[in-house]
Amino acid sequence: MAPHAESLSPTNPCPQPESDHYLEADHLNGALSNEFNGHSKATKNERSRLRYTKADELHDLICVGFGPASLAIAVALHDASDDATATKSLPALSGRRPKVAFLERQHQFAWHAGMILPGAKMQITFIKDLATLRNPKSEFTFLNYLHRKGRLVQFTNLGTFLPQRIEYEDYLRWCAGWFDEVVSYNQDVFEVNPRRSSTEGGTVDHFVVRSKDNASGTITERKAKHVVIAVGGKPNIPKPLPANHARIVHSAKYASSVPKLLPNTQGQYDVVIIGSGQSAAEVFHNLQKQYPNSRTRLVIRGSCLRPSDDSPFVNEIFDPERVDAFYHQSSATRSHSIAQDRCTNYGVVRLELLESIYSDLYTQRLKYSEEDQWQHRILNYSLVTGCEDLPDERVAVHIRDDRDHGKLNGAKVRDSILPADVVVVATGYRRDAHEDLLQSTRHLLPDQDRSLQVGRDYKVKFPEGTVSNDAGIWLQGCNENSHGLSDTLLSVLATRGGDMVQSLFGSQQVKVQHG
Repeated sequence: MAPHAESLSPTNPCPQPESDHYLEADHLNGALSNEFNGHSKATKNERSRLRYTKADELHDLICVGFGPASLAIAVALHDASDDATATKSLPALSGRRPKVAFLERQHQFAWHAGMILPGAKMQITFIKDLATLRNPKSEFTFLNYLHRKGRLVQFTNLGTFLPQRIEYEDYLRWCAGWFDEVVSYNQDVFEVNPRRSSTEGGTVDHFVVRSKDNASGTITERKAKHVVIAVGGKPNIPKPLPANHARIVHSAKYASSVPKLLPNTQGQYDVVIIGSGQSAAEVFHNLQKQYPNSRTRLVIRGSCLRPSDDSPFVNEIFDPERVDAFYHQSSATRSHSIAQDRCTNYGVVRLELLESIYSDLYTQRLKYSEEDQWQHRILNYSLVTGCEDLPDERVAVHIRDDRDHGKLNGAKVRDSILPADVVVVATGYRRDAHEDLLQSTRHLLPDQDRSLQVGRDYKVKFPEGTVSNDAGIWLQGCNENSHGLSDTLLSVLATRGGDMVQSLFGSQQVKVQHG
């Protein structure tokens, strides 16, 4: 099921600056967001079993990034650290508390804050939270969150499995608050170096994680036996457009940047949106409500917006047990499966939102028969070829008609220019940040292929004898090609968090250590 939320509410949001996708909070949530932010922190009685470890001590685990993937690991580690069962569930630790640290570059926990729009709902059931599918009795289930917040009965009255997205982010914030003692925010990790305790060579037995404090600029080095890289995706800007331009905004920063660039909600702005997926459709729909006098153009390469497939049989693609079967398929079969199943997650839009957008466009048709006169349009078969700055501080987007009729019989391809006060790019994310972080480990890989490969347990596969059995690096959220479409989504977090804890400290780790 697609990871983005569906926004159908006509509510006019009130800009309140706070952050952007991964980096800042949402501007368009208004009073509701402020209320949630004030209530999302864990109380003094809501404290995890994990304890602070000094930076100069050898850590059992350092997680780079503290989004949902790392948070799911923290939750699973908390559940496994129960004093009565820890020795059995975490045998590699011999009954002691793990020394862990989570390093996050944001100044506080936030999840997709730039795209939490008014009325947006989740698209997966709350049962696929951080704990339920692994341990329904965990303190970190969404139902227990509702119970603690005093909203369980009222939420039940809604008769839905799909909470509002703003409430689900508050649930994640609440979970994250339990772990404040072991999370260091404002830490921008820029390097992970392999180290050997012996000065005479031998195997790598720990890693040094180097980070920079975003506020003070201080560089800190922390040592760890195990390192998990879970840094999420980096906004993808198509090559015809400049990567850094004041008027070109990725959808990840939509809620924080657009209100600054378009301060007058009654202004007659021109906005171009590029993309054909859920985020692009949400932005296109929201702009018409937020800026009723604006002109919007949604630029898509295909013939039309297409619906996502979230039918029951198709949704089984995201079942946790499917990961194992997918991993053990051949590379060719995995590639075919991903291509076949892309309609569940890429370049598709929830049907309800499509119907709402179509209805709005149809209303324009009642007044104007010619689409050129419409205030809001979808430009299909359109390829972005570049952009240029205009004298009035706006930007001009160059569009090429990508249909065959412009290429036949030597006919000139039709180009057009769209002037815009803002261009919103909703073209997804790159998930290769780990490649830069782990450059210092490349020399450990075989000369003929120095690409990072992971096992079924997400552990990077270094050649035998180069890294100690009780040390290693794990990758999260960047393994779609080997672990399936669910790898970047919320659906498998609960069970994967448990699997990760077992790979790090459980019976699997003990088996590896002792051969």
